[in-house]
Amino acid sequence: MNKEKKKVQDVKTEETKEIKTDDVEVINPLEEENEKLRKEVDRLKNEYAKAYADTENTRKRLNAEAEMNKRYRIQSFALEVLPVIDNLERALAQQVETEEGKNYRKGVEMIYMQLVNALKNEGVEEVDVLDKPFDANFSQAIMTEKKEDVEPNTVIQVLQKGYKLKDRILRAAMVKVSE
Repeated sequence: MNKEKKKVQDVKTEETKEIKTDDVEVINPLEEENEKLRKEVDRLKNEYAKAYADTENTRKRLNAEAEMNKRYRIQSFALEVLPVIDNLERALAQQVETEEGKNYRKGVEMIYMQLVNALKNEGVEEVDVLDKPFDANFSQAIMTEKKEDVEPNTVIQVLQKGYKLKDRILRAAMVKVSE
């Protein structure tokens, strides 16, 4: 019986040795595969974070562009209407002597005021540069003139009005500046 017990123990010991050796052989490839999978998960997480950041940046940029388009949607229309306003101002500057001419002038004045108010409601305003220091951001100097009692580099005459849309210059004023 002792011999049988010993044989059984020897067999178990050999099986244990075999199992341990087999386990190590099986565990090593599993650990390697596990490490590969961890690296793959890290790589995919990184790619996801990049894609998410790109998507967020694109969304923010598109929202900013949409806001800008909304804010300045009237710009091209206003640029086309400004010469009409100039012509209406020229018409209003003419002296009228007859009653019929005065009525006509009143109608032109009403149209002019409606147009100016409509543009003002959309954020288009005249740039006030007269009697102020010349600023190239708002004005374009067409002429200079030496004038007494006026500081040099001061706008002394507006030849064509300038306009801005909210905080953006639509058209710079054409001015005469003192020397």
